[in-house]
Amino acid sequence: MTIDTLIAAVRAHAVRHYNEDGWDYVVECWDDEEITKVIGFAESEKAAIAAVHKVVKTMGDYRDEIQSTAF
Repeated sequence: MTIDTLIAAVRAHAVRHYNEDGWDYVVECWDDEEITKVIGFAESEKAAIAAVHKVVKTMGDYRDEIQSTAF
């Protein structure tokens, strides 16, 4: 599996789940290089998506926490 295939799978997943778990960060902000760094040595689309999800979920949760404390 090529890195381009894995990146495409991550991007497609991000678009489908744009409003969930911080996936909008990938759609709006991340370039291919950043995705590549996060997926590391993933050997499948599922593993690549899981690796990115781990990061963007944390980012999304943090954003939600900040927004919940706004006046």
